Amino acid sequence: MCEAERMEKNYYVCTGCGMLCDDIEVEAEKNIVNKVYTACRVGVAHMKEGTDNAVFRVGDKPVDEATAVSEAVAILKNAKNPLIFGLGTSSNEAQKLAIELAKKTSATLDDPSSFRLGSLVEALLQNRFKTCTLDDVRNKADVTIYWGTNPSDSHPRHLSKHSYFPRGKEKQRGWEEERTAIAIDVRKSHTAKICGNYFFEIPPGGDAEFIDALIAALSGKLPKTSYNFPPKRILELANILKGAKFGVVFVGLGLVYSLENLEPLFRLMDALNEKANFHLIPMVGYSNTRGFNENLFEETGYVNSVKFEDGAVKHGPEYSIVESLKAKTVDAALIIGYDPFSSLPRSIAKNLLEIPVISLNPFETLTSRNAKVYINTAVGGVESGGTATRMDGVKVDFKPVVETKRLSDEAVLKKIMEAL
Repeated sequence: MCEAERMEKNYYVCTGCGMLCDDIEVEAEKNIVNKVYTACRVGVAHMKEGTDNAVFRVGDKPVDEATAVSEAVAILKNAKNPLIFGLGTSSNEAQKLAIELAKKTSATLDDPSSFRLGSLVEALLQNRFKTCTLDDVRNKADVTIYWGTNPSDSHPRHLSKHSYFPRGKEKQRGWEEERTAIAIDVRKSHTAKICGNYFFEIPPGGDAEFIDALIAALSGKLPKTSYNFPPKRILELANILKGAKFGVVFVGLGLVYSLENLEPLFRLMDALNEKANFHLIPMVGYSNTRGFNENLFEETGYVNSVKFEDGAVKHGPEYSIVESLKAKTVDAALIIGYDPFSSLPRSIAKNLLEIPVISLNPFETLTSRNAKVYINTAVGGVESGGTATRMDGVKVDFKPVVETKRLSDEAVLKKIMEAL
């Protein structure tokens, strides 16, 4: 949807996931969203999360804004190797400020993509895969593969808005006649049930072998796997794929975690494009993880896990949050919009208890409760505006729905930068 049309109809953008749906209608009263239309169940919950309360805390003590920012600045000034982590729900503007802050403080900078889909996005930015937009999928795609992902639950409007059910400009007869949906996964998910007979259940860790078998089938050879997947079914799948006029592979964590590296996926996409026309889109979860990856890539050539030092940029797994906390190489942490105490293994997350932590988050979390400084920030897309990058790389502008006393991530980072 174009910006003019969206503004004319007063539509909002939902920042509940990486799809950034731009056709959301809301009703708000007294700066509280009470009704949400068009959004999925994830989006409705997200759009109703705003509140007018602003919380600033140092330790267990409530403080004012100036004191909280001053304490955060002192922590970063005293740190020799601070860690800045998170930013998957922050605007592009806030992310760029965080990169500048990391440079200024010689910090280690990372985001959740270092243990999620970062390698896939990096390969896309290096033009290792052919890709397309979700709008292309809606208008042109005749074959879609959901590999190691279950968008029916993780991105509930994905199939209805973009990939399978909609009537596209070139696919007016839709899923009944012009679209084929295929699921490849280790279990029969809700998405797999929609795909019906085109669900291919493989064992955990079996993706690389299945890829090899599929490549063989695409070449007309007899496909084989050590787990005895029926060769006839793989041959049938290969024939469907070879007939695709506009195919798309949606890749999720299930596939990425199963592979030691992306080499099998490179080979598969090359093989598919020798026979047909295939594109790849990563199933990014957070609203602006793709934005962080692109902003950091533009600045450094890397999408995550970097260390700024003496005007140079170092990169490697040792600069990810996981390895940094394991090795105890960081001596302070600024965590933005993320809750590592809940999401990381306890053996790793507990090391955050040994260093001062600054938490910027719209919500109370285990991380904010254990933080030296907690600043209760605005919910992006509900209480603050900016730009974000959709899972397919499309830039999206979003505006706030309601007003709030809470500062946005961007506003807090500006104050910290000015004080430094």
